[in-house]
Amino acid sequence: MKRAIATFGTAAAAAVLTLGLATPSSAATLQSKALTYAKVQLGEPYVYGAEGPNAWDCSGLTWAAYKASGHPITRTAQTQFNHVQHIFYSQIKPGDLVFFGGVHSISHVGIYAGGGKIVNANTGAYRGRKVVTAPISEYSGQRHYGRV
Repeated sequence: MKRAIATFGTAAAAAVLTLGLATPSSAATLQSKALTYAKVQLGEPYVYGAEGPNAWDCSGLTWAAYKASGHPITRTAQTQFNHVQHIFYSQIKPGDLVFFGGVHSISHVGIYAGGGKIVNANTGAYRGRKVVTAPISEYSGQRHYGRV
């Protein structure tokens, strides 16, 4: 059932609701569709350079989530950062992107899940090197926020 949510027609919306991942009203936005897609991948393994469907790296997950939501974005964390609308933390909403690193050396990206957390393909062994929901505060360095 995990792979059933690749597009968001009526059947997919029903599957999302069955999983308890979104409400009918929130499933309508681009950001909520991307976040829902990312949440379906929770527990999948982290593999450098992976784009799914059974393993992910950080930007492969964000790339696939936005592609599935109907709005393709670039593939790498740095190019995603270069092409989004930059916003302040005070403006962030679920489904926006959170980037880590300097503006010319972005090294990680995740999808904001709300409550100070992101869904991301995690490289850290302490979280099992898999797609997880984790507090933004667990990641050190500079943080930047973007909206597709």
